Amino acid sequence: MRLEDFDRIQSRRRFFRYCAGGLETIALGHLLSLEGRSAGGALPRVNPLAPKPAHFGPKAKNVIFLLMAGGPSQIDLYDPKPDLQRWHGKPLPESLTKNLELAFIKPTAKVLGCPRTFKPFGESGIEFSDFLPHTASCGDEICLIRSMYTEAFNHHPGQALLTSGVTQLGRPTIGAWVTYGLGSESQNLPAFVVLTSGGGASGGSNNWSSGFLPSTYAGVAFGQKDEPIQYLSNPAGITRKGQRARLNGIRRLNELRYREVGDLAIASRIHSYELAFRMQAAAPDLLDFSDEPAALLEIYGVNKEPTHPYATNCVLARRMVERGVRFVMLVHSSWDDHKEIDTRHKKNCDITDRPVGALLKDLKQRGLLDTTLVVWAGEFGRTPMGEVERFEIEPGRDHHPNCFSIWMAGGGIKGGQVVGKTDDFGLDVVEDPVHVHDLQATMLHCLGLEHTHLTYRHMGRDFRLTDIGGHVVKKALA
Repeated sequence: MRLEDFDRIQSRRRFFRYCAGGLETIALGHLLSLEGRSAGGALPRVNPLAPKPAHFGPKAKNVIFLLMAGGPSQIDLYDPKPDLQRWHGKPLPESLTKNLELAFIKPTAKVLGCPRTFKPFGESGIEFSDFLPHTASCGDEICLIRSMYTEAFNHHPGQALLTSGVTQLGRPTIGAWVTYGLGSESQNLPAFVVLTSGGGASGGSNNWSSGFLPSTYAGVAFGQKDEPIQYLSNPAGITRKGQRARLNGIRRLNELRYREVGDLAIASRIHSYELAFRMQAAAPDLLDFSDEPAALLEIYGVNKEPTHPYATNCVLARRMVERGVRFVMLVHSSWDDHKEIDTRHKKNCDITDRPVGALLKDLKQRGLLDTTLVVWAGEFGRTPMGEVERFEIEPGRDHHPNCFSIWMAGGGIKGGQVVGKTDDFGLDVVEDPVHVHDLQATMLHCLGLEHTHLTYRHMGRDFRLTDIGGHVVKKALA
């Protein structure tokens, strides 16, 4: 048979039946190459922090999470209990306390009345402690949740549950989950940044860990000293041009390795190097407050004590949000006041209250509050009973997981309201209980993420931030 006769009798269907397998293989190889999943070719440009679409239309784009580590006392700050004064120095009835699980004191411990005065603020009339005048002045922007509860009554597991959804260590934290789900709009700064002040949270870096998620989603902790970002500056004698040449050389070596193994982790590593290089140019501008009005820095309390460290972090948080950083966590500790709670809580409020109030007002004035979710939270609350038996020594309060207060403001949140209610003694929730998982689900909802769909397969099953629980607190939503 001549070649012309063979060509004539071939049908298109017959051709694809016998020959298209090779074409399919070629097409598959091309697609894998475009995705950087095959060996050969140039190193692909992989950005694991590239912006990703939300599950649905979000109200918030960024988060500023104010982690008040140590367990602030809701009774002395957000949830007035005037009846405690009548019981001061006396034990509560056994019928109310017999099932209490407490860390250090017995349920029969004497009641500690609250010496603070509360008054309503704003059009909403939410009551705040006299320790928080600046936060209270923003009451109409705040959704105060007085009915929080948790299972953890010690700090480390409590902070782990608040930030990662479980009491065990080694799980991804909420900032890591958010950046995994949404990426970041910033090309020159990390997606998840941590700013610390005070004595250090007991959970430490576990509060911003990426757990089993890729490490690129972990929080990057900035320091408080002369070099907030460690190793940002080049060593003496290394110029920016020289640094660029070195990175180019490393990239070429990685390209050679990539051609051999086709591993996308190589491309991700190069992305991390390039981000660090860009940070060297972007970070000095971020840390330079010379373009901030002096009057605004005064309102924050940047140039005075005791507000300076926390005020600086609040200004940095706002500047990071402006630059597209997805999640900023401000950790301040410690509120763990087992004695001298009135004196020590006043000290922490003097440090944080003015900067927090200024942050909310500054975000609103710039039009950023509508798209920035601000959350103020500790890992649990404090007991209505005092910690020490001899009340001539200023007592403190024990850990109390059954009920505590947090607040949210900004993107997606309906301000000027209180959600939930506790009993007359601050022992238990009596209306609209909100679990830690519910708080996490609500935060993700504001960002356009369905918490049951934000999952990551690990060890054979799909994990999520809210574990097997969590419901969006619809009353809190705008």
